[in-house]
Amino acid sequence: MQHLDHDRLVFLALGESEADDGEARHLDACAHCRAEVDGLRHVAGLGAGTQGLGDLPDPPEHVWQGIVAEVAAAEALPSLGDRRAAGPPATAPTPETGAARPGRAGGRRRRLPRWAVTAVTAAAAAAVGVVGTFAVLSGSADEPRPPERVVLASGSLTAYGTTPRDASGDARVFTDNQLHLHVANLPAVPGYYEVWLIDPATMRMFSVGVLNAGTGDALLPLPPNVDLRTYSVVDVSAEQYDNKPAHSGDSLLRGALTG
Repeated sequence: MQHLDHDRLVFLALGESEADDGEARHLDACAHCRAEVDGLRHVAGLGAGTQGLGDLPDPPEHVWQGIVAEVAAAEALPSLGDRRAAGPPATAPTPETGAARPGRAGGRRRRLPRWAVTAVTAAAAAAVGVVGTFAVLSGSADEPRPPERVVLASGSLTAYGTTPRDASGDARVFTDNQLHLHVANLPAVPGYYEVWLIDPATMRMFSVGVLNAGTGDALLPLPPNVDLRTYSVVDVSAEQYDNKPAHSGDSLLRGALTG
């Protein structure tokens, strides 16, 4: 059976033209030509699918060298047209019996079309880019992970005074002098929420920082020389925008640190 010309199959795979009646009948009957068109369409699809990947990080140089080597190997493969042009296989006598056995013809090898080389290169580069992006985002498995924070002291915060009973919170002090607060269901206030550390023996106190909302988490820095054995009570207060730095006296949550 006479197969369709390879370059014609390229145009059909790219959708540059439609198969005429004779070509359509041939493709229906010839599994080899259908397989070649399907393979060309697959490569073209890989190339088209890389159009939106221009912002990915550049892969390392050794990866590009590998891609170039693969493309060069693909270019060296003989095509169907080369096998037809070379004619029937050459034969050579075997040393044992002198009988003929199939050999390889020395015909000229056909290079892949430029569009196919470009598509293969683009598809490989896209795959490398995705892998590179994942590696940048997730980090190398050999890289040491940052140490987990060690809790120095912790405590539960409960509603204080006339605060609704469903208001609550948790406090944790890490060894790097950071106070982590999680609060929930604080009542709405016309001003803002402020966090304090209090010495329960003398009721002396100092402000740690401000909460942005009545529900959620906050991480506030503590002075490096704070003595948590003395300033052991965490207090969350409702404050007014009155330009007064002292505690308003309206505490919403309180709890003692232990540890």
